[in-house]
Amino acid sequence: MPASIYDIPLNTLAGAPASLAEFQGKVVLIVNVASKCGLTPQYEGLEKLYTDYKDKGFVIAAFPSNDFAGQEPGTNEEIQSFCTMNFGVDFPIFEKIPVVGPEKHPLYAALTAAQPTAISTAPVPLAEKLKTFLAQHGKEPNPEPEILWNFEKFLVSKTGEVVRRFSPDTDPFNPVITTAIEAELAA
Repeated sequence: MPASIYDIPLNTLAGAPASLAEFQGKVVLIVNVASKCGLTPQYEGLEKLYTDYKDKGFVIAAFPSNDFAGQEPGTNEEIQSFCTMNFGVDFPIFEKIPVVGPEKHPLYAALTAAQPTAISTAPVPLAEKLKTFLAQHGKEPNPEPEILWNFEKFLVSKTGEVVRRFSPDTDPFNPVITTAIEAELAA
């Protein structure tokens, strides 16, 4: 396993080799995203969050994934077009990757190992809501430390430490997220 999340090989949405090393010294919010999910409108909040904090040393790194109910079936080109046209997304979006299961990308293996439990702010946690939905299809929600669903968020410090994990239904502008970002930016 790489020594740091900065060392894990990635690809941009255009397929070019990349890594999170370009974000060293910045606070990063890593999010697994999908274009056909009930939580997809979070793209709007994520873009506003990025716009509000990017000049202070903050960046969002999005990773499309088709792991949850086939909610990201598009090609990388289709994903880019969807995000730009519908939400004006300007933050970095990387190549579509698996975030759960035996094919899980090494980045997500490192993230979930570093923060095995997500902070949930909902009165009824998403895991409870998903039980009913998934039971209709003979499935169950992923147990922690696995990713529960699209739009799970990991906050990474300026030094590359994974410091927080937020449940998918935690809105990008929830004070639990903005307070954590501001604390890391001030550190």
